[in-house]
Amino acid sequence: MTEKSLNIELATPNKKIEIGLASSCSAPGVLGKFQILPGHTAFISELEVGEIKVELPEKTEYYAVSGGFLEVVQDRVLLLLESAESAQDIDIERAQQAIDRAKDLLDRRKDSGDIDVDVVRAEAALARATNRLQVARRNSI
Repeated sequence: MTEKSLNIELATPNKKIEIGLASSCSAPGVLGKFQILPGHTAFISELEVGEIKVELPEKTEYYAVSGGFLEVVQDRVLLLLESAESAQDIDIERAQQAIDRAKDLLDRRKDSGDIDVDVVRAEAALARATNRLQVARRNSI
């Protein structure tokens, strides 16, 4: 890679992933998706559920994330995330089952008025599972 590159690092409460040198990184900011390129100004952004895309010299990597923060300082990008899974590590069947469970909970609440259903949690689970499934399918493109 040329002199102009980003050093990308992901960290969750359970693991640290050194991605290495990349030409760009895209992330799901709470105000919209954005891209970091070498020479980007220093800043911090809050992230929401979505996809991290990292352009490496030989390939593009995708990660499903569940929110967190991104910091850029001197071509170093640090992502502090609630959770992160690479596209190839996501179990598609498990993600689909999570989507089905969340939809069932929301349908039960809508159909019967079941007050035991925590709508906010079910909607968040649905968003996370849907994101994981979308990112996992990137690996097969």
